[in-house]
Amino acid sequence: MKPLPLLALVMSTLLLVQPSPAAVGEFDDHADIGAPTLAGSASYDPASQEYTLSGAGTNMWLGADQCQFAWKKLSGDFILRARVNFIGQGVVEHRKIGWLVRPGLDPDAPYADCAEHGSGLTSLQFRRTKGANTEERVLSLTNADVLQFERRGNTFIFSAARFGETFASVQLDNLDLGGDVLAGLFICSHSAETIERAKFRDVRIVIPPAPNFTPYRDYLGSVLEILDLPAGQLKKIHASAQPFEAPNWTRDGKYLIYNLSGRSPNHGRLVRFDLATEETSFLAAGSATNNNNDHVLSFDGTMLGVSGTAGSGPSQVFTLPLAGGDPKLITPQGPSYLHGWSPDGQWLVFTGGRSSKFDIYKIPSAGGDEIRLTDAPGLNDGPEYSPDGQFIYFNSSRTGKMQIWRMKPDGTGQERVTNDELNDWFPHVSPDGKWIVFLSFGNDVKPDDHPYYKHVYLRLMPVDGGEAKVIAYVFGGQGTMNVPSWSPDSRRIAFVSNTQMP
Repeated sequence: MKPLPLLALVMSTLLLVQPSPAAVGEFDDHADIGAPTLAGSASYDPASQEYTLSGAGTNMWLGADQCQFAWKKLSGDFILRARVNFIGQGVVEHRKIGWLVRPGLDPDAPYADCAEHGSGLTSLQFRRTKGANTEERVLSLTNADVLQFERRGNTFIFSAARFGETFASVQLDNLDLGGDVLAGLFICSHSAETIERAKFRDVRIVIPPAPNFTPYRDYLGSVLEILDLPAGQLKKIHASAQPFEAPNWTRDGKYLIYNLSGRSPNHGRLVRFDLATEETSFLAAGSATNNNNDHVLSFDGTMLGVSGTAGSGPSQVFTLPLAGGDPKLITPQGPSYLHGWSPDGQWLVFTGGRSSKFDIYKIPSAGGDEIRLTDAPGLNDGPEYSPDGQFIYFNSSRTGKMQIWRMKPDGTGQERVTNDELNDWFPHVSPDGKWIVFLSFGNDVKPDDHPYYKHVYLRLMPVDGGEAKVIAYVFGGQGTMNVPSWSPDSRRIAFVSNTQMP
């Protein structure tokens, strides 16, 4: 064998030891597809949890593509979601950004993407086979800045919204891109001589349950998220393969309290999450170790009310000091699910199942006789006092849809607060008494059900009624926001989303 020349040997050695490009946030790698004249880039800011992509590229159309692409290797079903926006006015109106899914980096590879164009056009684009011309499905919605792309087998669903509004969707069937794909963010300037830039925030890569998933037997992992409303900033602060649910904010603003769920030995334990250190510890709750996701702090922050089972019986309501102590049984009858304290600490409001009918009741916090407050058709659930004690807000399916209602503390004056086509659950009034945040399911969920692992919205509206606006697009449902989740200063909301963990 003839020896390699020295220069060739050195170059060969360098190539072998060169590391692959560094990962960018959640993405494994990034690169230009199709060798654009001007090189692109990708970066991640861990403080803001935002991505910035820059890139050129003549187009992503016809039989070949040019773009900058940051990707993660995925298999099976997944959901991709982000808020997107271009940086600057741009040069070509058909510059585009969005999510891209393809089996490889060849410029003529088959693919599917969901794209927002500089012109405002919102579309699902796809190439069925290698080298084939690109096809397109255009949404009626324009100027979207929330893009969600979901794969279910060989079906792709593109959902888009202007932030604050609900999704509009288009579906593409029978596109086989193979089991393993590269999925991620892209930017194309639509010009060989132009670099465009864009920001991507609230980026989420969600692995949903497997098709053979069985509710309450199989569970996904949980992600603790905090939304800062005035700043418009959403952040993931904790994630675990051990499912957890329903964060309460302590009155001093230092901790969140949530319950563990799933099938682990610690199922039903209450956990204190330290927001400064991001460390967790079990709450000293005595024998209250089998709690569900209905736990509420008193307005003065000294007492904790919980719902759970003692042994194998139905759910009942207990109270105990937040500092620790033995729980006191408050509701001898079950099932009973706690949702709120009165501001003066004298009453608890809960959902009670009595004679196969669920209605709202109140009971003295020291124990005593329960008082029925609703007797309407359907399911009445999720009661919570307003901070001024003037109303109890709750959700009811009495009109066919699950909607938000309110009533006076004695049960009189029941009036509807929301009136739309979504199914609204668990109203939580901000500590300053100005706003209600609640969870909304779509029409894929029955009005009287609030299951795990669905597409849901968190919505916000003025406390006296008005337009409800989407403030977060979430994969979750049961356990996402069952309990009062406002920070004491009424700026932030804590909630749980779900995904399969590695």
